[in-house]
Amino acid sequence: MDDKPVVAIVGRPNVGKSTLFNRLAGGRAAIVQPEPGVTRDRICREAEWNGRRFVLVDTGGVVEKEKDAIEAGIRRQVEQAIEQADLILFVVDALCGVLPEDKTAAGILRRTGKPVILVANKVDSFASPPVLSYEFYALGMGEPFAVSAAQGLNTGDLLDMVVANLPEKSAREEEEKALRVAVVGRPNVGKSSLVNALLGEERAIVSEIPGTTRDAVDTPFERGGKRYLLIDTAGIRRKRRVEMAVERYSIIRAQKGIARAQVAVLVLDAVEGVTAQDKRIAGMAEDSGRAVVIAVNKWDLVPADRKNAARYREAVKEALDFITYAPVVFTVATAGQGMTRLLQAVDKAAANAFRRVPTGELNALMEEAVLRNPPPQRKGDRLKIYYGTQVGENPPVFLLYVNDPGLLHFSYRRYLENQLRSAYDFTGTPIRFAVKRRRKKED
Repeated sequence: MDDKPVVAIVGRPNVGKSTLFNRLAGGRAAIVQPEPGVTRDRICREAEWNGRRFVLVDTGGVVEKEKDAIEAGIRRQVEQAIEQADLILFVVDALCGVLPEDKTAAGILRRTGKPVILVANKVDSFASPPVLSYEFYALGMGEPFAVSAAQGLNTGDLLDMVVANLPEKSAREEEEKALRVAVVGRPNVGKSSLVNALLGEERAIVSEIPGTTRDAVDTPFERGGKRYLLIDTAGIRRKRRVEMAVERYSIIRAQKGIARAQVAVLVLDAVEGVTAQDKRIAGMAEDSGRAVVIAVNKWDLVPADRKNAARYREAVKEALDFITYAPVVFTVATAGQGMTRLLQAVDKAAANAFRRVPTGELNALMEEAVLRNPPPQRKGDRLKIYYGTQVGENPPVFLLYVNDPGLLHFSYRRYLENQLRSAYDFTGTPIRFAVKRRRKKED
């Protein structure tokens, strides 16, 4: 975001901010639901119009008076988005006229002195403009620009106006590609606190109420000269507890977030230990082939008689025995402890996920492994590995040419994986084997 102009979408709840965000960003990035308060965190997407790139930011709704901690958190998020913005789209509902919340938002924007485009949304026909549109002049934001975000009416002209009002900022000619990291876990294990600790600011709303984060929020940041894109996913609940449509969308969004990431950080509650739901989420990450780092959060709350890191690490690996390759890092997100170690583990897992094994070395290793521990016979036949080569990365995929793919038993596959891990550092990443039949070894 440092090298692209930032456009923030601001307004009271339920005026269609997220619908407009999705329309301008060119995809379904924010959850759209006819329910006030669906968007709680800032959601960022890069957009482009007429060759000009900028960052579009969707925010939660501004209310006249905050009733609880979540609404207060939303207000802080909006104020931070406004502070970082170069241009603001102030969205109002053309069918409802001016409401007290609109006046509250207008007052906040006037104090910033930043350029604002007043957008009157939900104008479904330009043949007869809404009678109430004249009311918006009283907000002191100039002439309202009429659009229908749902139908896409006049949004192209709005983008023309946005680009015309953007400040000139030159992007780097060659921008280093950011490492995509998805933060996943059950509700209320401290994901948002961990995200805020990594970012060094309150970027995600932190609340004791489970399910505060509903969208998968992409946030770029830089630390130690390295660029990251943090995907803060919604907490994943048990299926029987998923009652609201928004929660179902959030699970789908979390799954997509994992699929888009290069590394998944699985956040566990140190006090509660590994639960059945933690195992399900870990399984989602493993099935996707993503590299995994386990963050045991709230380590400061563990009783003294249980606070043995080595024993706790072994217990986690025993409970999550299908991802024993994942490193375990202990964190106290609320105090910012363990963040450096966590990012070091993420960097290492990402590097290992893209590790390449030369073909000659791979075949020498396979040959030695077979000599040391020959495959078991099955109905008088024995597996023969003729040749192997690496055909993929992230995760590393090794193709083995054999006499009969059906003879490669799961246990022997695991043995070959362990041999690879002993010879090369694949900490943090799964390994996949593909098997293909070949009648005889080619010279």
